[in-house]
Amino acid sequence: MQEIERKFLVKSESFITESQGHNRIVQGYLNSDPERTVRIRIKGNKGFLTIKGKGNDSGTTRLEWETEIPVSDAEKLLPLCEKGMIDKVRYDIRKGNHLFEVDIFFGENEGLIIAEVELQSENESFEKPEWLGAEVTGDERYYNAYLSNNPYKNWK
Repeated sequence: MQEIERKFLVKSESFITESQGHNRIVQGYLNSDPERTVRIRIKGNKGFLTIKGKGNDSGTTRLEWETEIPVSDAEKLLPLCEKGMIDKVRYDIRKGNHLFEVDIFFGENEGLIIAEVELQSENESFEKPEWLGAEVTGDERYYNAYLSNNPYKNWK
């Protein structure tokens, strides 16, 4: 139930040619409080309910609990979510022993591309692809719950 991940900005879309697949993701938040976010997600043809706790000081590790729910239930729950939906396409790219998930955002967050890599420990090393940019792990502005309330288009 512990999630250990690091986040990075992406400097080019060259990762697309390395992708093993992609899915459209639409998600909303029943609660976007950083202490305990509750998310409804539709990824491809599947629905999910996810609860995440507050991250540690580095922002690398936090509690995450997720369960699959019928997509029809997710579709019914999305309208109950707080204002501000996340709409993105996620690409899966394997580098060595690690899977990078790269999100290209649309709608209010268009122009933002973020990569995440899940790790077994906070100090685990991994191969960094050439398209990986600055690390933003722990910067709450890049959390999806934050982006749902404070869209990227308003940052400038």
